[in-house]
Amino acid sequence: MKVKQLFTECLAEMAYYIESNGEVAIIDPLRETQPYIDMATADNAKIKYIFLTHFHADFVSGQYDLAQKTGAKIIFGPGATAEYDIHVGTDEELFSLGNINLKILHTPGHTMESISLLLIDEKGNTPYLFSGDALFIDDVGRPDLAIKSGSITEEDLAGFLFDSLRNKIMTLPDDIIVYPNHGAGSACGKNMSSETSDTLGNQKKTNYALRANMTRDEFITEVITGLKTPPQYFPNNAKMNKSINTSIDTILEKGTTAIDVATFKEMSEQKDILVIDTRSKEAYTEQGTVPNAWFIGIDGSFSPWVGALITNIQQKIIFIADKGREEEVVTRFSRVGYDNTIGYLDGGMEAWKKAGNEISKISSISAQEFANALAVGKIENPIDVRKDSEYQSEHVVGVVNFPLDYINVNFAEIAINKAYYLHCASGYRSLISASIFKANGVENVTDVRGGFKSLKETNAPLTNYVCPTTLL
Repeated sequence: MKVKQLFTECLAEMAYYIESNGEVAIIDPLRETQPYIDMATADNAKIKYIFLTHFHADFVSGQYDLAQKTGAKIIFGPGATAEYDIHVGTDEELFSLGNINLKILHTPGHTMESISLLLIDEKGNTPYLFSGDALFIDDVGRPDLAIKSGSITEEDLAGFLFDSLRNKIMTLPDDIIVYPNHGAGSACGKNMSSETSDTLGNQKKTNYALRANMTRDEFITEVITGLKTPPQYFPNNAKMNKSINTSIDTILEKGTTAIDVATFKEMSEQKDILVIDTRSKEAYTEQGTVPNAWFIGIDGSFSPWVGALITNIQQKIIFIADKGREEEVVTRFSRVGYDNTIGYLDGGMEAWKKAGNEISKISSISAQEFANALAVGKIENPIDVRKDSEYQSEHVVGVVNFPLDYINVNFAEIAINKAYYLHCASGYRSLISASIFKANGVENVTDVRGGFKSLKETNAPLTNYVCPTTLL
């Protein structure tokens, strides 16, 4: 028997590869199919089952393409419906896989069709639980993503989750290893651990939602308190996971088209096409970029920010990438459903400059220079683009919070004729913000290098008092 946890850092997502005696099950696969096929080929095995613990909202899964290529059966939990052929599993249904079995545990709460999968080995032992989004490490799945107007509320879902945890999961042996679908950084929970597995017994000690003396009402209150509005792309991804989507092969073929400089320039000036610069922070700031391009670096939390910031999932996109990473970029766009990538700048920024085209650059300032200027009143509009919770925890005195997460909703607060100084935690989000400011007509925008991490090493005064200053 072989069990592999496949962690994708960008999405904080864990898929699973399980092989026994030449048969393979994949749990919660990503959009790209070839890695799973390659693993099975290396094991001289055949993919038999594709399990989806629920209809994911935070990424588009590759179950349909993978089933088409391998003949595997797609399995969802009770009540699931889709445009493609699926096996709707029942509670406690067993699926034989080589010498082992996988048992469905219906664990509604995050969504109604949510399941966990219990692995039963050759000796009848249960060493692993694949808990989907029912149970995370130090957290549980948020119960507000599957609300149906006039039908089911987040309180209802939280109650179902309480029952699932108490009646289906917490009754399992304490030494069972819990393998969840997500980890720290995912918006599918509130405060997940950076650990990617743990024993159930330890979770009973550390996970607030598994507290032994917790009542159902207390659980519901604690689970729904403090939930932030989910990213705007979540409903789109959930819908796509129920549909037959464009093949990943077709998306990659179209998206990895090299576009010559003249054509790229012409396309970049069209209102219905968005340019995304995916290079490193250093390359973006030092070399500059195409006018009106947004920066979303591939080496950061690329896919979630694409989904959070690009409001139209059908958006036509052309991009700038480091040579050799074009397919990776298209793949990561597609992971969150942005399938309309048209191609990339052939020759990159070197070719763009060689052709004599205009270069756009974001000004920057060191953390110490910013702190010095702020102290003598030379910084008019300092902005912290971190999340509200980060800002509330600690921030520089006199700096206003303007979270990147809600930049599209709140941009009307920005006066394009004013000067702004932006920082985040370390410099990734502030550059994204600065690029969007500039693309929307704010010419005088400056990035504070090193972000709050560097500012803490200066003489800038810090507080957790919420500054009442407005942006305008």
